[in-house]
Amino acid sequence: MKYILLAIPCICALAAPYYNVIEPRAFGFPFFYWFNLALIPVSMAFIYAAGKVGGDQ
Repeated sequence: MKYILLAIPCICALAAPYYNVIEPRAFGFPFFYWFNLALIPVSMAFIYAAGKVGGDQ
């Protein structure tokens, strides 16, 4: 389970051909840029959850 939680943000970041678009824009930034910026806190949440699920092994 821990490795699945760690793989999800990695797969999202590597799927750039699917989100390499301009629209929709947020605050004037194309989708590609604000998706990558939004992926940072999402990745932090997944890493935190993986640490809680994995425990001290």
